[in-house]
Amino acid sequence: MENILEIKDLHVKAGEKEILKGIDLVVKNGEIHAIMGPNGNGKSTLLQTIMGNPNYSVTKGSILYNGEDVLKMSVDERSKKGLFLALQYPQEIAGVTNSDFLRAAMNARNEKPISIFKFIKEIDVGIKALKMKDDLAHRFVNDGFSGGEKKRNEILQMMMLKPSIAMLDEIDSGLDVDAIKLVSDAILKLKEETNLGLLVVSHYERFFTSIKPTHSHVIVDGRIVVEGDSELVLKIDNDGYDWLYEELKIQPLKEEKPMIYSLGVCARNKRELNG
Repeated sequence: MENILEIKDLHVKAGEKEILKGIDLVVKNGEIHAIMGPNGNGKSTLLQTIMGNPNYSVTKGSILYNGEDVLKMSVDERSKKGLFLALQYPQEIAGVTNSDFLRAAMNARNEKPISIFKFIKEIDVGIKALKMKDDLAHRFVNDGFSGGEKKRNEILQMMMLKPSIAMLDEIDSGLDVDAIKLVSDAILKLKEETNLGLLVVSHYERFFTSIKPTHSHVIVDGRIVVEGDSELVLKIDNDGYDWLYEELKIQPLKEEKPMIYSLGVCARNKRELNG
């Protein structure tokens, strides 16, 4: 089955501030879309809006998934349909073990509960592939994890849930070279096995080189201003964005400190990242 995520003329606000100002994008099975652009220009906002973060409001446009209106779905409905978001700042959930969290998430997506044997086998495969600690299943979700462990735990969740379209928000930040290879290999293996479609935000050419995007898009001031293939990633890495500002006569936005958001219907608190 072909899965298609279609974004048409998407305008989004956070409070009174307009962040996205008309995004058009189509993502299909098997495609890897690199989303690039300076900080504070709407990359994370795009992914968070697709997944349903209540801190963002859509003022115009549409998001369709296989022809269905995503904007009418709750966050859990979007997940059950096959959408997945790996967060830039994964949340800690004290008191809930990784195994309980993952089994509940998997069972919510399946008609029949997954057997204990199959679950243990699948989580063990993921833990070994990502070289995580053997006791991961019994640890609380991201509680006491390093930044790199949190990012690998997001990928483990993706491997277990097997979405149709996955969005990765700077999943490579905080990872060393070896961890980037582990994560890239896991992503590509899942893509090969399930024909996964990907929407990936990153600032690092090394990560994009590892996962080999089929499409590339640059967002500036809430709009996609240029598109291409993997060659565009190399040009941005080599030349930065100055050539783009000059060519399109764009005034670069002043970068703002990123905000950390909790994703979900009830988790609406936010705090500014210090440092």
